[in-house]
Amino acid sequence: SELELAEHVELAEFFRKTYGPTGAFNAKPFEGSQSWAGARPELRAITYDAHGVAAHMGLLRRFIKVGTTDQLVAELGLYGVRPDLEGLGIGHSIQAMLPVLRELAVPFAFGTVRPALQKHIERFGRNCPVTVVSEIRVRSTLPHARTDLPPTRVEDPLVIILPVGRPISDWPAGTTIDRN
Repeated sequence: SELELAEHVELAEFFRKTYGPTGAFNAKPFEGSQSWAGARPELRAITYDAHGVAAHMGLLRRFIKVGTTDQLVAELGLYGVRPDLEGLGIGHSIQAMLPVLRELAVPFAFGTVRPALQKHIERFGRNCPVTVVSEIRVRSTLPHARTDLPPTRVEDPLVIILPVGRPISDWPAGTTIDRN
């Protein structure tokens, strides 16, 4: 609620430029002034420099179903670093979110990334107690119901789990995650 229209426009442009090179479909949700895809973030960490938005991370508390267990998480998403800043370590700024995650009293932070980002996430994990899991199917409802597509999609991303209030050993077992 704290962002003005101009900030939404700037963020939408940032996401189009950040996600567009991974495929036009990935930039599509950010057409116009929409600065989110699917659910709007509850909190955002936005880094600015003299050239505008430098990096972004969104957070949304939600329950996901891991196997048969409902699990409260802070889902991290809308992660991006401006292309001219990639490789400079700005991604490690997620650690600045740890106090906020603890304040929200969530047991885990959770996110998903494309398998192509595995090396990036593993580098990040050297400085943060993050666990990367593959071979978990993630199901979610499409943001817009369409008559020509099924209402849900199933993906095989890398799943990222960050223990916040409980140890990673408390993460529920399961080979599927339902975001709904």
